[in-house]
Amino acid sequence: MPKAEGMTFEFQDESAIRPELLETIDYNGNKQEITYDTDELNAVCPFSGLPDFGVLRILYVPKKKLIELKSLKYYITSFRNVGIYQEALTNRIYNDLFKLLDPEYLRIETDYNTRGGIDANCVMDSEMV
Repeated sequence: MPKAEGMTFEFQDESAIRPELLETIDYNGNKQEITYDTDELNAVCPFSGLPDFGVLRILYVPKKKLIELKSLKYYITSFRNVGIYQEALTNRIYNDLFKLLDPEYLRIETDYNTRGGIDANCVMDSEMV
């Protein structure tokens, strides 16, 4: 029997996600669409304990608040040892940022590295919710 058969690595639950790290900057400018992209998104598959890597895109139209980027980086990093399904991670980021920003529009996209020959792309959009 292979040594890796049925093996899983330990991981944290969703309580390790740190939305309290998120900060905002006041915004009083004209209406505009803002996009942030990072390829540093990672979490853990709660089935296998193996890491999931992907790209995160945040697209929003602010009302009065912008995301402070350093705090966003720390928030995203807090997912790295959390066991969470890809779809649930996308939903969590959407909910946390919508609550923080109360934007006119918000779209969260996650595009994960291929796993088992399957590409996964998840999208949450304030026009769908």
